[in-house]
Amino acid sequence: MNITIKCFASLARFTPAEADAFPLAPGETVAELIARLGIPPEEIKLVFVNGNHVEVGTVLTPGDRVGLFPAVGGG
Repeated sequence: MNITIKCFASLARFTPAEADAFPLAPGETVAELIARLGIPPEEIKLVFVNGNHVEVGTVLTPGDRVGLFPAVGGG
């Protein structure tokens, strides 16, 4: 049971080596995944699963594509 993870911008440093086939625990939520990756929760602004914006309480399923985005500023 694997998922694909993409950490964008300043979160890229948290991308695991096995990002294309990251092992998923049964019933694991996005929040639990974020903790397992060692990302401080306050650094996450947006989460997408399979191209859809979701909340961190979303339960992941095998084959999901997870995108994690920080708050970004521009000018």
